[in-house]
Amino acid sequence: MISRPPDMPPERPTMPDRLKKQKAASFALYIGLVLLALWVVRDFIAVVAWAGVVAIALWPLLRMVEGNRWFTGRKTLIAAALTLAIALLVVLPVGIGIAQALREAHDLNEWFKSARETGITMPDFIARLPFGVQQISAWWQANLAQPLRDSPAMKGLHSTTVMTLGRQFGARALHAVMVFAFMLITLFVIFQAGPRLSGSMIKGVRRGFGEDGAELLQRMAAAVRGTVSGLVVVGLGEGALLGVAYFVTGLPHVALLGFITAIAAMLPFCAPITFGLAALWLLVQGSFAAAVGLIVFGSIVVFIAEHFVRPVLIGNSTRLPFLLVLFGILGGAETFGLLGIFIGPALMTVLMVLWTDLVR
Repeated sequence: MISRPPDMPPERPTMPDRLKKQKAASFALYIGLVLLALWVVRDFIAVVAWAGVVAIALWPLLRMVEGNRWFTGRKTLIAAALTLAIALLVVLPVGIGIAQALREAHDLNEWFKSARETGITMPDFIARLPFGVQQISAWWQANLAQPLRDSPAMKGLHSTTVMTLGRQFGARALHAVMVFAFMLITLFVIFQAGPRLSGSMIKGVRRGFGEDGAELLQRMAAAVRGTVSGLVVVGLGEGALLGVAYFVTGLPHVALLGFITAIAAMLPFCAPITFGLAALWLLVQGSFAAAVGLIVFGSIVVFIAEHFVRPVLIGNSTRLPFLLVLFGILGGAETFGLLGIFIGPALMTVLMVLWTDLVR
């Protein structure tokens, strides 16, 4: 074995080894800088995600408007008009609901004053119940028919816990308003960039991950678009149909109830809560037939929408089985909140593509 003389200098790394180390160091530096940038803008990630969901859902409409000869070269006008339309679709119903709630605040306050001084009168329909009338009447007389000024429930309304909850609700509402405002700004920028933005994203993904990566990105966008159609469009349809039922059964504030039902129907299995409470109100008022009719009609509408219309809209666009669509929506909502309703099916699409490639 020949040993190196002690006075000989150590071997220098060859050029390929040096390039490999430089690439590895550059890659680590890029990853660190990306993570640092994401940490800096962490509070705005949800804003960008919401803007991305809305932009993906409206992208076909944007391309169609841009293709019209009347709007050629007017990207800023198109972006401003679409952003304003989204703002009005959210602000107007919420504003109407707040105005209606403020109008009802006076009557609600008077009802609380009456309950404090004279108690709550037992509804007439309790006497017509087929069973349990005596027990319910005795409990009502002992707990609700007496003046409630000294009851623990009334005292709890003025406790520090309620005030703390009120402040937390106000802070969350202010945060939601700020998120919505920044989302509109981001959405305007995305719309203004238009096809140039989508083209650069596809080009970058194709360069980094090949054609399979570009196809996967397009399928994820289709999954988000299909989820928006399946949840939002079907939810609005359920709200409109049940709004007609509310009007026929004589419920008050039909428009507000229909709007609340439409919002609840966008979430899986939440619409029965709204029309169930409406039916309970009708039952308290003594309208037994109207309450039963509302429950039956609402159950039919929700059954058709949840088991036929919504799976077709979402499943056809994503080519996902209904079970994966359902798990994606519910699991995404549990993991990421409301935004996860749209992210979940997109992630299930990735899972389905990987599984298809694996068994191919």
